[in-house]
Amino acid sequence: MNSDQEQETKILDFEEILQSEVFVDLERLRMLARHGIPDQLRGEVWKYLLGVQQADRSKELSSYKARREEYNQMDKIDTDLVKRVRGEVTRYQRKVQALQEADYIPMFENVILGYLNANRDVEYSPGMVSLCAPFIYFLEQECDAYFCFEKMMQALEEYNTTMSLKEQVARFMTLFRCGLPELCSYFEDEEVDLNEWTTSWLQNLLAKEMKFDNVVRLWDSYFAMNDPFSFHPFVCLSILLSAKEELEDLEQSEIRTMLLQLPFLNMEMVIADAYNFRHETIERQMNENEEY
Repeated sequence: MNSDQEQETKILDFEEILQSEVFVDLERLRMLARHGIPDQLRGEVWKYLLGVQQADRSKELSSYKARREEYNQMDKIDTDLVKRVRGEVTRYQRKVQALQEADYIPMFENVILGYLNANRDVEYSPGMVSLCAPFIYFLEQECDAYFCFEKMMQALEEYNTTMSLKEQVARFMTLFRCGLPELCSYFEDEEVDLNEWTTSWLQNLLAKEMKFDNVVRLWDSYFAMNDPFSFHPFVCLSILLSAKEELEDLEQSEIRTMLLQLPFLNMEMVIADAYNFRHETIERQMNENEEY
């Protein structure tokens, strides 16, 4: 079976689940999504995986109407912030060709400002534009893009309350030293600021540093998982493994540039290696516990 036939089969498998008349089989949808979602179905699948759309098809229309009404009534105005959001969106669009195809700026402004006005305790950060972009691009309706973005941001906030960013960085540093000791030592020799890129990688789910196609493929797997944020550090480690040889040929400033603007990655390999890293870490921890 060639790649075109495989893709066609994949689309049919997803459509069979999505077109169910009574109930969308979420478990089967998650199993398929872990291996990537076809572009034309990604927005629809993400709505189910993030819990924006209910599995019960009889509630689909009423659920959408309720979302749309709620979104339409939201305050999406902030004269101080709008210029900052617009500036960041413009910078982001220069990097991502897919987002240059249409005028997405009003959607970005509405979704981000709507979210911030509804969550006054959350401060704006430029990284929100990168985190919002996949939803803006793949969701047909602006209100659905908003609620998917909100679900992900709330999940991130919740995870950050259980483990602070400082703790996440410290945990990742330990994984880095154990999993890739030679590369970690090389970074230290080159005096690479580990905190700078690690904080961004962990805080923004690699949305700022990765190529757009890589980000959305990674998120297909994340949204299908029960524990995407605890799995994320292993993905970060796996990316370093995939770029290890190239990184070891670079000097400090070149390393920094590469880590903040990652090349195109083989995501199937990156995700597979991340699972291996997690398995090895769990085994190592079990062995250490037995020794004590």
